[in-house]
Amino acid sequence: MSTIKIKLKRSPIGRIEKHRRTVKALGLRKVGQVVEKQDTPQIRGMIRTVDFMVEIVD
Repeated sequence: MSTIKIKLKRSPIGRIEKHRRTVKALGLRKVGQVVEKQDTPQIRGMIRTVDFMVEIVD
């Protein structure tokens, strides 16, 4: 299975609780941090939920 790199580009401070929990579940803690996750439909859905705060890095 392939992997995907996710970067947090905006702070979750001031966002609704669901978005903050999604960012935390992705393993992101600091702005600019990059994590590598398996490319699954569940992870893609989490990214879609907070797409304005994260970006996919090549």
